[in-house]
Amino acid sequence: MKLSPEQVGVLIGTLKTRFEKNITRHKDFAWAKIQASLEANPEKLWPLSEMERTGGEPDVVDYNDKSGEFIFYDCSAESPAGRRSVCYDPEALESRKEHKPKHSAIGMAIEMGIELLTEEQYRRLQQLGKFDTKSSSWVKTPAEIRKLGGALFCDRRYDHVFLYHNGAESYYAARGFRGLLKV
Repeated sequence: MKLSPEQVGVLIGTLKTRFEKNITRHKDFAWAKIQASLEANPEKLWPLSEMERTGGEPDVVDYNDKSGEFIFYDCSAESPAGRRSVCYDPEALESRKEHKPKHSAIGMAIEMGIELLTEEQYRRLQQLGKFDTKSSSWVKTPAEIRKLGGALFCDRRYDHVFLYHNGAESYYAARGFRGLLKV
């Protein structure tokens, strides 16, 4: 998908405002370099706009020196509202016989062009603030756990980050997923 010039302008303005408002997430980064990277990679704007549209509030949290990519994470206080009530992956969605959710976390992430956070990335995000104090987020699950029918999710309670497991086909109103995009 491609955004119109007006949509690009609104998205870049939103990202810049969020960047400036949350400077502690990226003290060593300059907005001009991030904007130049966004302009050099216009195919990344649609996934970012989808992160924004679904309530993720994407923001720059890291930079990969080797690849030269800025890394955007969903930084909304709670799991993105537009990505909740989803099971873990398409296989789990297909396995449900009744009361199927509308989508799966992995399926939505693929459609949006983003990746689910790993447990390590989720813990890194939690070092930047207090996220998911009332919600929870699916995280990328190792194949050996998924093969046995399980999936992993995280949240923050009692000022600690917890990792849990559930059946991959389960879904809850307060559980969504957080993603990342490399630009």
